[in-house]
Amino acid sequence: DFLHNHFISGHYSRTPRFQLLLALQFTRQSLWFLGETSFNSNSMAVKTKGFMEGKFPDELMKLLLSLASNWGDVIDAKKMQVVHLKGAMTNEVYRVSWPTKMEDVNRTVLVRIYGEGVELFFNRDEEIRTFECMSVLGHGPRLLGRYPEGRVEEFIHSRTLSAGDLRDPEISALVASKLREFHYLDMPGPKNVVLWDRMRNWLSEAKSLCSPEHAKEFCLDTLEEEICKLEKELSRDCQDIVFCHNDLQYGNIMIDEETRSITLIDYEYASYNPVAYDFANHFCEMVANYHSELPHILDYSRYPGLEERQRFVCVYLSSAGNQPSDTEVQQLVNDAEKYTLANHLFWGLWGLISAYVNNIEFDYMEYGRQRFQQYWLRKPKLLGTSEGFFPDHGVNGSVEHTI
Repeated sequence: DFLHNHFISGHYSRTPRFQLLLALQFTRQSLWFLGETSFNSNSMAVKTKGFMEGKFPDELMKLLLSLASNWGDVIDAKKMQVVHLKGAMTNEVYRVSWPTKMEDVNRTVLVRIYGEGVELFFNRDEEIRTFECMSVLGHGPRLLGRYPEGRVEEFIHSRTLSAGDLRDPEISALVASKLREFHYLDMPGPKNVVLWDRMRNWLSEAKSLCSPEHAKEFCLDTLEEEICKLEKELSRDCQDIVFCHNDLQYGNIMIDEETRSITLIDYEYASYNPVAYDFANHFCEMVANYHSELPHILDYSRYPGLEERQRFVCVYLSSAGNQPSDTEVQQLVNDAEKYTLANHLFWGLWGLISAYVNNIEFDYMEYGRQRFQQYWLRKPKLLGTSEGFFPDHGVNGSVEHTI
């Protein structure tokens, strides 16, 4: 999610209420509202997505009061500041601050309110366990507390990357090194590949949700066979299975401008998968700009060239302390290219399902359409087949990326 330093400032009015500026730009991972909403701090109620009728949830306020007390703070509702942060289409995210006993020093936490419908994509209990584990290992924000509708996290004073940052060689190298560290964390649970079963589950959900017209357009009846072909083609005994982030877009990567340290955030889709799949996901995300006027449009002319992909993989492998051979680098680059096919199906299904279950004004259907188009465009070259028949709808995303 695009969190932390990318926010819209709120302010306090004379009456005991919170002022939030709300805006109107939506992306898969970028959301803010336009307008102004007042939140009454005395009466607490909430809906799953955000605060309803300007009221704080009781359970959240109790948790904040408890945390403040443990830190020696006394919360004065009249002096609290609540800012709705840009980002988070899966959740609603707020920066909450209050004065401490030290003059001109505020305490700041991040409040996450869980979104609706996400159970179709991932298991919330598993995501919470992953977050808690990351917190304990020191690889993400600390978990400060939980309540039924969400949780309170440490607020990280770093900035999220921009689309352009991913193409900066220095920043890209930092991300590659951090990704290697992330991949080899010893996470609990079975270390089995999740990708294929998750796609099959999503395909089942898509079939149950879609209209006959969309089912036909997106060739849903053929996708089970496509998934089976990909699994057979891409599964090799010698590939490394690691703990993958699986959603390594620029908004889920933060950088400390002073130390240049990288933090990967938001682990909703994280699971064990082949290392090349995470590379494929990251490379595919380089074509997106979720802050553009048309945030759902993907520009495949921006797909990283061979040299850029080789450089990323080389830095990744070198960060373990050994210089990789050209053969090792090229093998991973080639594997990642093939796994882009799985990534296109994965996020294509995500977009299709989201179009039916998510009310945010992002064109999920068009996003999914572009991902499916890329699958059919790239499959003949990457798998050596002649099967590529998804219709071209004339969007920018239909431009084929080249190796």
